[in-house]
Amino acid sequence: MNTFKLHTIESAPEPSKSMLEESVKTFGLLPNLHAVMAESPAMLEAYKAIHNTFATKTSFNAEELTVVWQTINVENECHYCVPAHTGIAHSMKVDASITEALRNKTALPNAKLQALHDMILSIVRDRGNISEEKMQVFFDAGYSTKHYLDILIGYAQKIMSNYTNHAAKTEVDAPFQKFAWNS
Repeated sequence: MNTFKLHTIESAPEPSKSMLEESVKTFGLLPNLHAVMAESPAMLEAYKAIHNTFATKTSFNAEELTVVWQTINVENECHYCVPAHTGIAHSMKVDASITEALRNKTALPNAKLQALHDMILSIVRDRGNISEEKMQVFFDAGYSTKHYLDILIGYAQKIMSNYTNHAAKTEVDAPFQKFAWNS
């Protein structure tokens, strides 16, 4: 039984309404994820703040942001976020070979992005208990402790969205349905 509501601006709790209006202005539509999260104004506010922080205040470029988001989305088997972030990656002009490698769990086109991907998988699978050897590979690829900590911001965002979508069975938004994905 799915009891999660897909809110509209009109049906949303009062504190969520302005955040949903902002989502419509930003995306040209109300993303179904935001419509579900609106039930908890605190969740929607936190999600949007973490997303903004990760996307605009970390040192990752568009390719690296995509690697962080999609590695976690694929590992968590998120039926909603994988197609959404495929579309987002296209809009950010990320090379399709990167998005396809992430979606298909194949090698990334360069060693630095592969090292980032491998570190993210270690964080998710090993719950942050990273061996010194794995950390050294990450550092040798050109990343730093700042990058490690920045990954955790993206991971926090993805836990919020992936787990919401699993529970709510959020329908993929129309613009992203062409990027449908199955684990």
